[in-house]
Amino acid sequence: MSLQRNLASEPAGAVAPGDAVPAERRARRLAFLKWLRLVHLYLGLWGAALGLLFGATGVVLNHRSILKIPVERNVQRVVQVAVPSGGFASPDELSRWLQAELRFVPAQAPLVRREPAKPVFWGERELVQPERWSVSLQGPRRSVGAEHFAGNRFATLTHNDATLIGTLTRLHTASGVDAAWVLLSDSIAGALIALCISGLLLWTQLRALRTAGVLTSAAALLIAAAWFAGST
Repeated sequence: MSLQRNLASEPAGAVAPGDAVPAERRARRLAFLKWLRLVHLYLGLWGAALGLLFGATGVVLNHRSILKIPVERNVQRVVQVAVPSGGFASPDELSRWLQAELRFVPAQAPLVRREPAKPVFWGERELVQPERWSVSLQGPRRSVGAEHFAGNRFATLTHNDATLIGTLTRLHTASGVDAAWVLLSDSIAGALIALCISGLLLWTQLRALRTAGVLTSAAALLIAAAWFAGST
């Protein structure tokens, strides 16, 4: 009689606490997978925006030598220009003068090098070569290189104007770009990594056997890559 009273007092459709745990786990797993699909979708949309640019320029870079693609990446001009009377006190002063004269605001900090004076031989005579200064100004669409010997009245300028393919290539390799473009490129790379991870998780459906298989395969690839890198 007491057993019948207990059964009658329980509401219809009640589930024992021990039986509710798998259902709650399945609900949480399905909710996580739904959220992961949304993340995967929007990361794919973001990656596709500039992925086309990086993919197209990557194909050109990979096959330009093998297929001998007639692509002109830049147009180069070499000129000599007279420096102001009195010269420059340092290569940094030369760099500032070049930026002002050419109205060139580089995307990156100018690369300035200073080679000290050294003895050189001209036939049987020993001469002293003055300090050699070099300045490199980089931008996405053009670059300027300058070479100047301290005390000389001229400086040699090498001016490169990038073509359309050249500009895309410089953007692909992050040459002559500012920090904003570098961060943008990093975001694309991070999106691709996140797409790989989320894609694998979606394929496994968080099932133990599939997840173990993916982790084992990834570990094997990492070990093989480390062994190959060490052997070379």
